[in-house]
Amino acid sequence: MNLRPTLPPRFALALLTGLLQATFAQAADGAGAAAADDAATAAAPTAVVEIRSSLNTASSSAPSKGSLDARSAVSEVSDQFVRDYTSPVADYSQVLQMAPGMFSYSPNGVGLGDNKTTMRGLADGNSVIAFDGIPFNDTNGVSHHAWVFFPSQFTGGAVIDRSPGSAATIGQATYGGSINLLSRELENQQRTSLTGSYGTWNTKLVGLEHETGQFGPNGSSNLLINVHEMQSDGYQTFNKQKRDAASLKYRYQLNDDTTITLFSSWLNLTNNTPNIKGVTRANYDQGNYNALLSDDPTKGNYWGYNFYDISTAFSYLGVSTNLGGGWKLEDKAYVYRYWNKQNYNGSSISTSSAVDKLNSYLTKGNLLRLSQESSLGVLRTGLWYDYAKSFRYQIPSDPRTWVDLATPNFSETYQTTTVQPYVEFEFQVTPALRITPGVKYASYKQDFRHLQDNGGAVGTLGGVYNKTTGVITGGAPYIDNSVKYTDTLPSLDLHYQIAPAWTAYAQIARGDQIPATSVFDVVNAKVATTPKATKSTTTQVGTVWQSDKWNVSADVYRIRLDSPYSSSVDPTTGDAVYFLNGKEISQGVEAEGTVMLGNGFSVYGNATFGSTKYDTGKWVAGAPPDTETLALNYQHAGWSSGLFFKRVGKVYADNGSTHEAFSIDPVTLANLFVNYRIKNPTSFTKQAKLQFGVNNLFNRHSIVDVASAGTKTSSSAAPSPNDLLTVLPERSLSATLTIDF
Repeated sequence: MNLRPTLPPRFALALLTGLLQATFAQAADGAGAAAADDAATAAAPTAVVEIRSSLNTASSSAPSKGSLDARSAVSEVSDQFVRDYTSPVADYSQVLQMAPGMFSYSPNGVGLGDNKTTMRGLADGNSVIAFDGIPFNDTNGVSHHAWVFFPSQFTGGAVIDRSPGSAATIGQATYGGSINLLSRELENQQRTSLTGSYGTWNTKLVGLEHETGQFGPNGSSNLLINVHEMQSDGYQTFNKQKRDAASLKYRYQLNDDTTITLFSSWLNLTNNTPNIKGVTRANYDQGNYNALLSDDPTKGNYWGYNFYDISTAFSYLGVSTNLGGGWKLEDKAYVYRYWNKQNYNGSSISTSSAVDKLNSYLTKGNLLRLSQESSLGVLRTGLWYDYAKSFRYQIPSDPRTWVDLATPNFSETYQTTTVQPYVEFEFQVTPALRITPGVKYASYKQDFRHLQDNGGAVGTLGGVYNKTTGVITGGAPYIDNSVKYTDTLPSLDLHYQIAPAWTAYAQIARGDQIPATSVFDVVNAKVATTPKATKSTTTQVGTVWQSDKWNVSADVYRIRLDSPYSSSVDPTTGDAVYFLNGKEISQGVEAEGTVMLGNGFSVYGNATFGSTKYDTGKWVAGAPPDTETLALNYQHAGWSSGLFFKRVGKVYADNGSTHEAFSIDPVTLANLFVNYRIKNPTSFTKQAKLQFGVNNLFNRHSIVDVASAGTKTSSSAAPSPNDLLTVLPERSLSATLTIDF
């Protein structure tokens, strides 16, 4: 089914241009006019600037803030930050940038590539990312794709917990922390918004959003619908992007005690991104920071040989009800799908130089939460059930014809069943002191079917592979395997109310992470010793203080983590044996806060100082010793603007199994956003909002990672011209107009 928006982009942009001209014409005509009665206003509308400054507090102005109710290191990112201080083409990774210890990079431009978010020096796959409390991730390993799940139009902020959380925190990677993206809040009044945006690299977005407001009997229903289309040439050569997406959120108030919520989204992304996305050091040294693909079909990196077609869908039906007697129930049944059809080529061109690839999965599940409040405290219990069915393959192919060889590099189907029941009790020891012990049981079961392959995974399974014809003769057509991982994960936290606006907490909690499915990608899928889920233990203490003028939080943390697994071959049986590389320690101190300066100005800042190292003393790749954020915000009348600086300290990159092979200098990135709102600019419009945005304000071309080393001995001291580098994109500008009707 084709769900692409039907509004032609040229027509929409022309309409927006006309509205913009009308808006400024009306504003100019009415700038000096005195206030008139309603009839006169309807006949000759005057621009009325929205007044916002009287409501400004440190909490309302903070891009990210702590919570007085926090039982661990939590930051809340506001919906206003998403709406006013991110690019209209942004994905959810930009929503997370403000929080302490968080960073990501978008080498093709904001929202124009699949980037990953680092938290406290731990990579994307070490943490849970959820949407409205429902975890989502790849099934072959706990990783996430920001470019195809939940763009900024779908997202109304985030709650970031830099810890395994309590027993009630569910997911396949509570190991590093959890991020809960929030859906948009529904509004009481009807609104239709038309958005048009244009920016650097011919980046265009057209969007239509309709909010019904409350309708139906007693205003019991509310619906928000959003559709948009984005196109861009991208910063990197011939790395074009096109995104079509739609979402809806519906809420029905059945009665005073029960609410039903439905959310559903769909997204399709097509692009010309290669499999390895780096810029060669040779090009970088010549000042050619964006050389990626070519327009020459005689070359291996021709853009027509590299493309993605990705579709995602995410839906849930939720019920929240008050059962009486202090009992409350929340239940969400959900389904989401990821379908990634990718074709890419190597450096040369032959009948087998390209790869025809599919990575797809369908995940269904249910999240049940029960709570009961009594004079003793609050009991919380629940059960998360998740079932995913996956199909993946990679087949050698001819990029000129896309005729595949007979035998794949690998082809597999597998099912993953996750069950996590939990229980915790928050004891109200005194009016100021709450202590919450809890425990969660985590069970992960995977059932595999690997087909014969050419040696890329399980091999020929006893057959004979003919390299000339690409055909396997004999052997078993497939092999089945099954594995189960189980963990018991306790947690304990203490929350103390020092004063009405000042709280403190202490926490110790265990998290885990399910191993990747590549465990069985060995000859004949023979594994003598399977790995266990990797675990972490986090200990931290922190405090939060809030007032109208100040909002400050700080914490100290120490995390002991299992290092990733390595494998060796049993000399007797020839089976693979998995073993832990050792331990990692991540520790440090972090803080964030907002202070009101007066006259509409506020300053936000955060900083994290610490280390993430193996027990050998070597740094974990990509983990900085410090990150800092500084923002100057201004809100007054119709203006809201923000200047944001993000600095990430020196990090190291690995070269295969060699740690600290490359050192990467600190990176500083600055973004600027200026918004202006006008109330009732014309007789038929409620509001106009004009946004001007600049990403990478100072046009830095910093190296942020070594995506792949050119030789096994390549290092900082002896870099290879063939090293593939991840580089910041050049400065980009965008202008966006949104008209509300």
